[in-house]
Amino acid sequence: MASTTTTAGDRIKKFLGIPSDEKLDDTEYYNDGSFVESEPTTQDFLNEIRPTVQGTVNYVRELFPFINWIFHYNLTWLLGDFIAGVTVGFVVVPQGMAYAKLANLEPEFGLYTSFVGFLLYWAFATSKDITIGAVAVMSTIVGNIITDVQKEHPDFVAGDIARTLAFICGVVLLFLGLIRFGFIVEFIPIVAISAFMTGSAISIASGQVSTLMGIPNINSREETYKVIINTLKGLPNTRLDAAMGLTALFGLYFIRWFCTKMGKRYPRQQRTWFFVSTLRMVFIIILYILVSWLVNRHIKDSKKAHFKILGHVPSGFQHKGVPRLDNEMLSAISSHIPATILVLLIEHIAISKSFGRVNNYIINPSQELVAIGFTNLLGPFLGGYPATGSFSRTAIKAKAGVRTPLAGIFTAVLVLLALYALTSVFFYIPNSALAAMIIHAVGDLITPPREVYKFWLTSPLEVIIFFAGVFVSIFTSIENGIYVTVAASGAILLWRIAKSPGKFLGQAEIYTAPRELARGGGKDAGLTQSLLQRPEHHTAFLSLDRDDLSNPELQISTPWPGVFVYRFGEGLNYVNSAKHLDNLTIHVFKHTRRTELNKFEKLGDRPWNDPGPRRGQAFLTDELVARPTLRAIILDFSAVNCIDVTAAQALQDLRDQFDRYAHPDKVEWHFAGVSNRWTKRALVASGFGVDSSRTPRLQSENYKGDVQEVDQGPLIAIGPAGGSATDIEVVAVGTSGASSTDEKRPEGPSGGDAEKGNGHWEDNSTVPTASSAGAGGLARSAAAKKLVPVFGINRPFFHVDVATALKSAVRNTGVVVADE
Repeated sequence: MASTTTTAGDRIKKFLGIPSDEKLDDTEYYNDGSFVESEPTTQDFLNEIRPTVQGTVNYVRELFPFINWIFHYNLTWLLGDFIAGVTVGFVVVPQGMAYAKLANLEPEFGLYTSFVGFLLYWAFATSKDITIGAVAVMSTIVGNIITDVQKEHPDFVAGDIARTLAFICGVVLLFLGLIRFGFIVEFIPIVAISAFMTGSAISIASGQVSTLMGIPNINSREETYKVIINTLKGLPNTRLDAAMGLTALFGLYFIRWFCTKMGKRYPRQQRTWFFVSTLRMVFIIILYILVSWLVNRHIKDSKKAHFKILGHVPSGFQHKGVPRLDNEMLSAISSHIPATILVLLIEHIAISKSFGRVNNYIINPSQELVAIGFTNLLGPFLGGYPATGSFSRTAIKAKAGVRTPLAGIFTAVLVLLALYALTSVFFYIPNSALAAMIIHAVGDLITPPREVYKFWLTSPLEVIIFFAGVFVSIFTSIENGIYVTVAASGAILLWRIAKSPGKFLGQAEIYTAPRELARGGGKDAGLTQSLLQRPEHHTAFLSLDRDDLSNPELQISTPWPGVFVYRFGEGLNYVNSAKHLDNLTIHVFKHTRRTELNKFEKLGDRPWNDPGPRRGQAFLTDELVARPTLRAIILDFSAVNCIDVTAAQALQDLRDQFDRYAHPDKVEWHFAGVSNRWTKRALVASGFGVDSSRTPRLQSENYKGDVQEVDQGPLIAIGPAGGSATDIEVVAVGTSGASSTDEKRPEGPSGGDAEKGNGHWEDNSTVPTASSAGAGGLARSAAAKKLVPVFGINRPFFHVDVATALKSAVRNTGVVVADE
């Protein structure tokens, strides 16, 4: 018996005017011990998101992932980390100073930034390969921001601007990481990242050519195309710096080419040649420091050098302190924060994911946000500016054999050593050699043509986004290039959702055979007869439009007269529900007729959108009379995870429209593949999926005129109880099984119908259903077991697959097809 207790919820409903019988829970109709489904409640939702003790412990452990591996640390790992850390350290020292110049800062800022990144990252890292520090693209962005801010506030110190920017970005990223919002990086596609990296690389390289060649009075902060034009105009003013810069650039590429070639020629020494190639920047810097010292050894003022040199680099941490956080500073940099955060996200997550896939581990994007958030939050107190992952140094670290994130400690020690012991040597580094190093480093960030061609083969529309991002970066700014690519990618995502194609499905009998036997167009008559005589086949549902590249010779038939199967392409929501349901309406009206042909006796009674034939023409044409009436709609929800209010209301309106069209009949609605509890709740709340009646067995005639008793209740799918696949006999392909087009269910000891769940075993429907090879043997094995419904019997119109839904829908049309 149903409970009559009045709850607080019932009283609230009564007060608000909500009918008391509008409840999602209809289990009161089934009090006989059957399996029923209950929709999730608000309490269920709160239970899912409510923190638990174990969940809190896991959350804290996730914040410090080093706990999972630090206690297993050993000498082998130590050796690998030491080699990789020292190798990266040799590279990061000259790179860091070069990138600081890109940021319009003194060289030591690059060392500060790199030191903090290497020192802190290992404790929060989920990637063993990534290296955080000063990078070319981020440094260029910071340099542009400093230039823009100082135009409005010339009294602001460049270092203060960079440190405040890093601190604010660190706070935002740390917050996003702590609330586990790392999934937002998935909204930035690889095409947007590639466009951003390519445009940035071209902009950076173009801006460094003037320094490489010693061309004076070139503003490298202008739009890239202007920088290129002005650099070409200034070529006659090339100075001695070009001799240093061009030879350094040639040397970098030559060493890499030579080491790569020797590594292929002598595979046993490949690792040795790798380390030689990796340290090429160190070799070049040391060589040109020596040359510069020989030329400028008697010069104390860097401005009097024969070519531009780096100049004085103070030792230690000379710019430590609290970042400037006053309102004037914050308002000055506020408009630049979104672009900075995007760059930090794009570079770091893209690089860490890439190397995670290569080296067979999975990163946690949220935890990576925590790592770069902490780095940028604490870095400014030692003089650091915004830091993120470096592609080139990460690649070096991975190839050097790094074993754990702890390798960053050894790199940090080397950077610290450089800050306190080598700053006097840095005085003689030629600026043109640093420019050559930057050009050489960013050259690898340019997307090669083969990758762009692969984009074209995969998604031509996204190639347009790629080039749009590159061109916008070149003709305006890198920041605008980021915004354009991300916005365009988001627009295409929404466009694809809104225009997601739905398919009307038909059925085809599918057999399996070795590919070689099907060669030659399947003209082997013996093979055809052999396959057709085998019972091991199943029914597949393919697009009736044949736009899925299926063989046009394949026979695809409509599911059943008056029954339509529709599959959604990419979900059902407020963006695309109108399109899907309009297509469904147009198709149904085109292929069916009203149940009452003479519903409108007078011409004036007909609706304007269905006026019928012109005056004097016959209304009931043979073609119209031959059409079936609308009996059932089957919606394949396998691609639908959830629906919103708009989509649910649209389904209700369409149901009402179809009921008026099919009056006095009722159109049945069946749903296949609904896997989300909340989606079922939404559909049930909209009046779908539920059949609260217990219909009796009625007398009906089959197509031969024989009168027999049939159950008019809906069919449900059932299976043997047990819950373990090992409890069921596995029948090999090739053994005798039931045909998909004439399947008889096994008899159980109680004489119950295996498909209906109640009534007699004789089911005279031979409606197509899906069955796998060996299904007959599987059923025989299950005959002695208890059979249980797959889903709740109170939700009979939610089916496990389209085949089951089709069988139920056809059976409920009242047409009974007897077995031969």
